[in-house]
Amino acid sequence: MTTTQHLSRALLLALGLAGSAVLSGCGALVVGGAAAGTAVVATDRRTAGEQVEDKAIEMKIGSEMRRIFADKPDQVRVSAESYAGQVLLVGDVPTQQDKDKAGTAAQGVEKVKKVFNELRVGSVTPLSVRSNDTWLTTKVTSALIETKDVPSRTIVVTTERGIVYLQGKVTDTEGQLAAKAAAGVNGVNKVVKLFQIVPRESLVTPPAPVESKDSPSAQAPVESSSGATVESGSGAVETMPIK
Repeated sequence: MTTTQHLSRALLLALGLAGSAVLSGCGALVVGGAAAGTAVVATDRRTAGEQVEDKAIEMKIGSEMRRIFADKPDQVRVSAESYAGQVLLVGDVPTQQDKDKAGTAAQGVEKVKKVFNELRVGSVTPLSVRSNDTWLTTKVTSALIETKDVPSRTIVVTTERGIVYLQGKVTDTEGQLAAKAAAGVNGVNKVVKLFQIVPRESLVTPPAPVESKDSPSAQAPVESSSGATVESGSGAVETMPIK
């Protein structure tokens, strides 16, 4: 057998094993490259199926937004971030009616469990502000990575006009630590927690109790979700101080 035949046979065997693992639900789902896909599945507390469903939800909502706002493409900017079926909508729409329409359309997408409608009514946010939001997301993500006992790989960070939204499956303690770290990043106006709180016992490796010894410092306010099915604007959150 030639070298080329050996390589071809090895490749087919590897693909076959990968396919079997995905179908059985016991292996890592490879998306966009083996290394990247494996890392996401290995550190994300969502199941592989939930991760795939979230990507599909985001694509379907994007398609739905383009359809319902086809007559005003230059006046609408809607971004959807799904985590385990809970969808965050941010961006800009011209009217309250458009905001409500977008929220209803997102809620109607298959597999969506809850919608946090944080769309802003007004003109489209300038590119300079959006660029700063991207930079803030990077800084907050770095802060979470550097904070002890925060499962940063399972937390999704979204920034809109200086407001940071945090999504993910975390324990109450992890959520508090993550919010505090995000609120301490320079330039953040407010932190909104949209976490799905899970019991410590449900984790394979429970985190150790954390006692914060940090001295008090100026931080952005922190809010948490209230749990309604379709949540909109300020009604989506309740004030929750960080100690």
